[in-house]
Amino acid sequence: MAVITLDKSWLRACLVLDNRALDSLWTENQWCRELEEPHRLCLGLPDSRALLGVACGWCVVDELHITAIAVDPAVRRRGYGRDLLVALLQRARQNGAIYATLEVASNNVSAVRLYADCKFQTAGIRHNYYSDGSDALIQWCRIANDS
Repeated sequence: MAVITLDKSWLRACLVLDNRALDSLWTENQWCRELEEPHRLCLGLPDSRALLGVACGWCVVDELHITAIAVDPAVRRRGYGRDLLVALLQRARQNGAIYATLEVASNNVSAVRLYADCKFQTAGIRHNYYSDGSDALIQWCRIANDS
């Protein structure tokens, strides 16, 4: 399966995936902004029936701020999250990004492992950041090619 760039025609599929994978984290208006604003990247992994995963971020000067990576729970542990993250980092690098940053729940073991495997390092902690009281790890990595 190929990772594609999502546009507003994918709004409904993004809302369905958000509901399944992120417990409806974003509103319809938030998804519209992700899919329409030019400084945002929103990539997806579709199959013939649905959107299996998304990876989204904002490009700000030379940084990619990753806002979401989600994979449908029915197809997790198949490498789709990694495929989406790698594609997002590559696209951001092509757009001039040198660094990438994100926040991840400290108790999300699989996501923390994925980011560590992709060279992200924890630079700080936001205590009690999430609604369940869990901490957010602030993570960074350099994504530019070393010359």
